[in-house]
Amino acid sequence: MNIGIIGSGNIGATAARLFVRAGHSVAISNSRGPESLRDLVSGIGGNVRAATVEEAADFGEVALVAIPFFAYETLSADRLDSKIVVDATNYYPGRDGQMDFGGLTSSEVISKHLPGARLVKAFNTMYYETLATAGSRSGVDRLALFVAGDDPEAKATVSRLIQEIGFSPVDTGSLRDGGRWQQPDSPIYNAPMTEEQAREALADMA
Repeated sequence: MNIGIIGSGNIGATAARLFVRAGHSVAISNSRGPESLRDLVSGIGGNVRAATVEEAADFGEVALVAIPFFAYETLSADRLDSKIVVDATNYYPGRDGQMDFGGLTSSEVISKHLPGARLVKAFNTMYYETLATAGSRSGVDRLALFVAGDDPEAKATVSRLIQEIGFSPVDTGSLRDGGRWQQPDSPIYNAPMTEEQAREALADMA
């Protein structure tokens, strides 16, 4: 699968490495341009290339967005139209500034900005070092990665990618309810847990 990554920080770079290792083709980008990604791409090796943000959006059947939340309006609704977009962002008021979402979750805000995209909230709850090193455990010991969204087929695709990189996908529900549960400071945020533990935690939160 062709995967475009927008954002080359800790999560974007880690996801790129994992997707390439799982056999996918990756185009990774950031706001500074492809030249700034030369060392990262060289270090990852395999089927990955540096790209502009526009090229990464065009390239990916799936596009993973791992940028500071305050920059979400830079995402192109036209280029991401009809694509599966993985929202790995988190809203931190101290970094992003105070924002009034009008009762929406941060993912619903991005979905409203990208009305044609098939948005899935994922890759935002796990610390990047855990993501980089804790995959591929077998059976019941696999750690959970959470997914939320309103498009069942898109969630299924993202869930398969999560399985391929060595984690267990756990569905938290819609962008409204599940997206809220995946926000910072929730009981499942940055708390490594197995699939069984994750489902128990979600049941306690319901």
